[in-house]
Amino acid sequence: MTRLTGKTALVTGGSRGIGAGIARRLASEGADVVITYAGNKAAADATVAAIAASGRKGHAVQADAGNPDAVKAAVAEAAAALGGGIDILVHNAGVFGLSPLGQTEDATYRHQFATNVDGVYHGTTAAFPHLRDGGRVIIIGSVNGDTSPFPGAAVYGATKAAVAGLARGWAQDLASRNILVNVIQPGPIDTDMNPADGPFSSVMIQLTPLKRFGTVDEVASVAAFLASDEASYITGTTINVDGGFSI
Repeated sequence: MTRLTGKTALVTGGSRGIGAGIARRLASEGADVVITYAGNKAAADATVAAIAASGRKGHAVQADAGNPDAVKAAVAEAAAALGGGIDILVHNAGVFGLSPLGQTEDATYRHQFATNVDGVYHGTTAAFPHLRDGGRVIIIGSVNGDTSPFPGAAVYGATKAAVAGLARGWAQDLASRNILVNVIQPGPIDTDMNPADGPFSSVMIQLTPLKRFGTVDEVASVAAFLASDEASYITGTTINVDGGFSI
C-alpha cells in the first residue's frame, strides 16, 4: 500500500514494541520516518534499517521524553532530517508503573507524568511550527485512561486520561488547518514489556472477550489508517484496540 507516499513522520519511542511497529508500517506505506529512542541504540538502528528496507528515509534521535529540552531538540533535528516539515506526529514514548495509593513515591508520580503527559505536550508544542496543514497528530494512550482493572494503576491511568483530554482540545485548536488529532488506546498487546506469556497475561486474557493478546501490527494498522486520507473526517476521538478488554 502507498497511502502515505510523500509524507513525513516522527514517531517517539520508536525503537521497539508498538512504536517500532508503527514506524515500520508508516514506512511500508510510503512515509519517511524519524524515530526517537531513550537508550536502546541497537533497537533504534534495527528500526531505521527496517525503514530503509522499505525504500524510505529513516533516522533515529536519542531523547528522553521526560526532558523538555531533549524533546524540543529532538523535534528540531527530526524536522531538519525530514526536510523541514512534519505530516504525521506519533507520540508513543511512555512509561508504566504500578503504585498503590499510600505506596506511591512522589518521584514515581512525577516521572510518569513528565514522560507520558509533559513529553506529549512539549513534543506537540515544539512540532507545531513544523506541522503541515492537513497533518496528523496521533497519541498512543491506553484503555487505562478509561478503566482501571487493577489496583495500583491510578497514576498511569491518570496520565493516559490526561493525553486524551489534550487530544480533544488540540483537535479544536488545529481544525482550521485540517490537522486531525486522535488517540489510540491499546489494551493487552504482546510486546517485550508486556509479553503474552508474562506474569499478568492469564488475568488479562480472562478479562478480554477475544481471549488473546493483540499484536503490534494490529495497533500499527490503526495508526496507518488515522494517518491516511481515509480518516479525513475523524478527529478528537479515541479508538480502543483492546479485543474488548474495556467493555
